Amino acid sequence: MISRSTKFLTHPILQSLTQNPSFSTLPSPSSQIPKKLHHKDWLSPNEVLQVFTALQDPNSVLTALDHYSKRKDYKPNEALYTLIIDKLARAHLFDAVDNVMNRIKSERKCRLSDDFFRSVIKNYGNVGGHIKKAIQTLYDMPSFGCWPTVKTFNFVLHLLVSTKMFDVVHQVYLMAPQLGVEIDACCLNIMIKGLCESGKLDSALQVLDEFPQQKCEPNALTFSTLMHGLCVNGKVDEAFGLLKRMENEGIEPDSVTFNILIAGLRKQKRYDEGIELLEQMKLKGCAPNPASYQEVLYCLLDAERFVEAKQFMIRMVSKRVGPSFVSYKQLIQGLCKENRVEDLDWVLRQMMRQGFAPKMGMWRQIIRSVFSKKSDHYCVSYEETIDDLIT
Repeated sequence: MISRSTKFLTHPILQSLTQNPSFSTLPSPSSQIPKKLHHKDWLSPNEVLQVFTALQDPNSVLTALDHYSKRKDYKPNEALYTLIIDKLARAHLFDAVDNVMNRIKSERKCRLSDDFFRSVIKNYGNVGGHIKKAIQTLYDMPSFGCWPTVKTFNFVLHLLVSTKMFDVVHQVYLMAPQLGVEIDACCLNIMIKGLCESGKLDSALQVLDEFPQQKCEPNALTFSTLMHGLCVNGKVDEAFGLLKRMENEGIEPDSVTFNILIAGLRKQKRYDEGIELLEQMKLKGCAPNPASYQEVLYCLLDAERFVEAKQFMIRMVSKRVGPSFVSYKQLIQGLCKENRVEDLDWVLRQMMRQGFAPKMGMWRQIIRSVFSKKSDHYCVSYEETIDDLIT
């Protein structure tokens, strides 16, 4: 079970992170300041936004901001700060972003929303890859007079899971009470995903039991994430046990849930069970999606039931579901291996109708298969063979 901590916001994980972000060196500011900032006429907030939007050189942004701050009409707002930070982040001038954030904290000229800080966190994390700064920004929000919402808190958790910083995810999670964040189902789902991806399946299953304690209800995504973790680790039967629990709790499995189970069965070479599950999901009122059909097609191909695979592919196309390039390749290889030249024609034509071009290696296999079917009493050129196949 995940416990809570009562540590201060200056958490030691910020020192324990091994990442040493190399921030861009702040270039020398441009001496060119927009003419409007030299005018004595009062500038409205929209006019100020237009001035900073028009700046072409991101290195001149701080200089312009310094000049603007000396004017009597200096009244920055959230829209201006957002524009400035976005410009600097896109240019990877994160030292300058730090400068702006420090200015905001010291000046306290306007109130900033949770959306603003989430945007800053995205810039640090997604644009710059500075995960430590993203976490620090989350922790610093109360000092700016803004407490994070669960949406921003969950964004940071998701950022950490996507960058595989699993130990840090748990430590940030423990800071929820100090940040005034009320845990929701999305937060617990992210924790489950992180634990599954780090191989801690038992802990992930324990989080499932924590939903009622947090006054949350698990959903299809909760169970699908756990099932995926179990299937990847070869525990398919346990995944089916979760399916029963899910249905007993009145949670409807979706196509993603069934696709995970079909893929799990395929991985264990339980092909017939995987194929049968496609029909079972329909009986349960769940419509298969394109990935459902693709997983079943892979079952047939892996089982080397190539004629059945071709028939299933025809069924997919009739439902306007396009098979993958890999499945076309596998099917052609299988049909060639079994010298089933008569079945190749439709597969090749459909493949090209779908916009896939057979590669040279596939053509060699096809031609070899065609030649092995030709009579020894006459010759046929490669050109004739290829013409027969593609026209």
